[in-house]
Amino acid sequence: MKIEAITLREIHMPLVHFFETSFGRTYSRRILLLTAHCDGVDGWGECVTGEDPFYSSEWIDSSWITISRYLAPVVVGHLIGSGREVPNLFGKVRGHRMAKAALENALWDAEAKQKNVSLWKLLGGTRKEIACGVSIGIQDSVEQLLERIQTELAAGYRRIKVKVKPGWDVNVLEKIRSGWADITLSCDANSAYTLDQAEHLRGFDQFNLLMIEQPLWHDDIYYHARLQKELRTAICLDESIVNARAAAMAIEMGACRIINIKVGRVGGFSEAVKIHDLCHESKIPVWCGGMLESGIGRAHNIALSTLENFRLPGDVSASKRYWKEDVIDPEVEVSPRGLITISDKPGTGYLVKQDLIEKLTVRQETIRG
Repeated sequence: MKIEAITLREIHMPLVHFFETSFGRTYSRRILLLTAHCDGVDGWGECVTGEDPFYSSEWIDSSWITISRYLAPVVVGHLIGSGREVPNLFGKVRGHRMAKAALENALWDAEAKQKNVSLWKLLGGTRKEIACGVSIGIQDSVEQLLERIQTELAAGYRRIKVKVKPGWDVNVLEKIRSGWADITLSCDANSAYTLDQAEHLRGFDQFNLLMIEQPLWHDDIYYHARLQKELRTAICLDESIVNARAAAMAIEMGACRIINIKVGRVGGFSEAVKIHDLCHESKIPVWCGGMLESGIGRAHNIALSTLENFRLPGDVSASKRYWKEDVIDPEVEVSPRGLITISDKPGTGYLVKQDLIEKLTVRQETIRG
């Protein structure tokens, strides 16, 4: 397919409820959307960078200029046969994985539409339904957190993940377990601890957690391996798994027993599938993490989650948990059993609400050959 042009848009969307991690609190999102115009078909991607370089070194403004100045010119005007070809074209640009993923994933979507197949089948998915969990940020009080958990359990979600940090951890987990002894519970530290706090982290073992996600430094594998030897609770790595090589290192060193795959964090679908396949061969379960995406990025997460080794409920929850109105139709819905049914329609299976996107757009740029 010939790539005729790439359009970047920044949209602003307020969250239904603030979301707080160890990095800080978010009330609304600046979101970078990308459209790949290919032989009369539009493929859509979402750059999952945040407003600031806190979760990663990328942020929305760095991604915009990286795509417009370096990545889009590499592909515009060229013929490609498959989204799998795109990573090699970007090899000259070091890093900027989230920017690369936005463009690559849009081209996968365009390819699926060109071939009149669903994106999840093009990726090699096998699941017709995926199990869903939720990620609940730090709240103003423990009581407020418990109310949020009750709401999500009533909605059918199959795994509850709560954010933790020093001062908001053991006491919070005690309260949760006193109310729900048997639910599938995990926690996410977003690199809030150091190895010096290993004894404190051992206290998490009493709560029968599915996992503790990325407790130590964001770029670390070695010290997580040391910590995993001291914990009964499985460590899940997130931020430090940036490609398949990092995943292979983590597995070989015993740094984790679970891996979170975020398609933007690893640079796009091609690398995400490589990590999935490696973990599958190594009998390491994976799940799909979220980045407060709009429905466009959420639809990509759904497609990825259909691959065989996504054995644990991911953070792919319903649109209404985040947005008053999402930018796709239909919006993502989760059944009372905590499942999302996968569409067989071409591409992601969701239509983009272009009128709503135009209304939400605050800047736009089109790159042509």
